[in-house]
Amino acid sequence: MSLADYLAKNYLTADPSLSDTKKKKKRKKGKDGPGIIITDDDALGWDPTTKDKGDENDGVLLVRDGHSSDFRKKKSSNWITPGPNPDDHGAAEAAAVLAQATLEQAAAAEEDDRVGAVVETMESGAHAGLQTGKQVAAALAKKRAADMAAFTSSDPAASGKGQQTIYRDASGRVVNIAIARAEARKALEEQAAKEAEQKEMRRGDVQILEAQARMKELDEARFKSLARYKDDVDLNEELKAKERWDDPAMAWLKKEGKGESSKTGRKLYEGPWMPNRYGIRPGGRWDGVDRGNGFEKKWFEARGKKEARRDLEYQWEMDE
Repeated sequence: MSLADYLAKNYLTADPSLSDTKKKKKRKKGKDGPGIIITDDDALGWDPTTKDKGDENDGVLLVRDGHSSDFRKKKSSNWITPGPNPDDHGAAEAAAVLAQATLEQAAAAEEDDRVGAVVETMESGAHAGLQTGKQVAAALAKKRAADMAAFTSSDPAASGKGQQTIYRDASGRVVNIAIARAEARKALEEQAAKEAEQKEMRRGDVQILEAQARMKELDEARFKSLARYKDDVDLNEELKAKERWDDPAMAWLKKEGKGESSKTGRKLYEGPWMPNRYGIRPGGRWDGVDRGNGFEKKWFEARGKKEARRDLEYQWEMDE
């Protein structure tokens, strides 16, 4: 019987009863794949009636999803573990290569473990991963203590402990910080003295004398009583020496034979002179010629008009 007749008889029958029987024996679709794959060896002259006694695996070969049924039923494994063959001349070389590969793998695993241990501890001393606050604080304290112990036990020449700080300028030369600070302090003092001198030069001689007199008066006030009465000699002399422009007795109280002098001791002009806003009298060397632009005269005129208008407005208000 040929293979085609055998398959037609057993698998391609049209009998409904046989078809139902075969359906019951079929497995569910999806587990065993799309179906049965049959390899047709009829063209090669395969005859199922002939069987070689020496081959136990000959027979009907059904292949499902690329695997034969005989391979699935077999309990033992057909895999062969590779290894050195005693009859092979290169067995020693192969064994040496395998031993070297084993040593390299062990060294690589040890290196990975060492790197992993380093990565677990961060630079701050804390360990990576989920931890409590106490664990992190303890790790940080341990790291600080270790760093301090290493610093105290190290060589002062290497750590720089107790060494003097070296300062350098922009060009890289060593700078003595004490001398530099003294020079900077001296420059500041000179600048302050220069500013004070310029401020003093902007003041007039009269203002300087008045400031000195005020300081002297305050110095002497420490020894005087707080209350001052009408018979106070110093107070009376001060009031007598004070000049007033509207004093009617000033005309005959002047000392004859002596010209008037300023507070600085310089001689003043004795003739008539144009008054100014500050009441400064011209010096004794003035020739009596007014060389101004007339601003002082206009200032007094405007001031007089303003006062006169104010008095007139007040009188009008009172008349109403």
